[in-house]
Amino acid sequence: MKKEHKKNLRETVFPTPGLHLRSAGEGEPVAIEGTAIVFNSDSVVMYEDDRVVIRERIAPEAITEELLRRSDILLTLYHDNDRILGRSLNGKGTMSYKLTPDGVTFSCVPPDTEDGRTARELVERGDISGCSFAYRVNTERPETVTREVVTKDGRKEVTYVIREIEGIYDFTLTPRPAYRATTVEASRRDIEEFISGADELLEKEDAIRRRAEIRRLRDFAAE
Repeated sequence: MKKEHKKNLRETVFPTPGLHLRSAGEGEPVAIEGTAIVFNSDSVVMYEDDRVVIRERIAPEAITEELLRRSDILLTLYHDNDRILGRSLNGKGTMSYKLTPDGVTFSCVPPDTEDGRTARELVERGDISGCSFAYRVNTERPETVTREVVTKDGRKEVTYVIREIEGIYDFTLTPRPAYRATTVEASRRDIEEFISGADELLEKEDAIRRRAEIRRLRDFAAE
């Protein structure tokens, strides 16, 4: 079970502007608020070269109230589980959330710790401007992920549409809600097969995607 959990765990970065501070009044605690998940919005680029570009998109049906209530979601800095700002365990805790037609918003009063004070100051200054989130899908179920392919100027643009999510594990505050090229690697052979093997296209794409996700999760764990 533990191996399967790691296999299907992924973190994808979606631009999520609007991170801000809010206070109910003078002398009241200051909350960090923002949007952690945006529906029907393309992620930043997961992989690209001169022949293909790969992104993801979260469909509204992928996130439900029931999923959020049974998830153990941490609010962290930089996906570091040692830098916790808040938590929602089975729908209760120091972080609250709201499911809307456009995505999932959150609100949390960070703790009076070094990390909490750092988070507040960086959000207030605008140095931290967005969020990403970690989640798990069951890639063995074909209805979980569908794909859309268009060709523009001779290059394939592939978008994976996530339609079912099994678990959400963290919302994280990040200064750069954008793709980091150093965290994703794919060999030229993989890409050549990806382009030429029409019958095996989906399988090859998924292999590249999983390899990229494993590399990225290792990098996050090493930071």
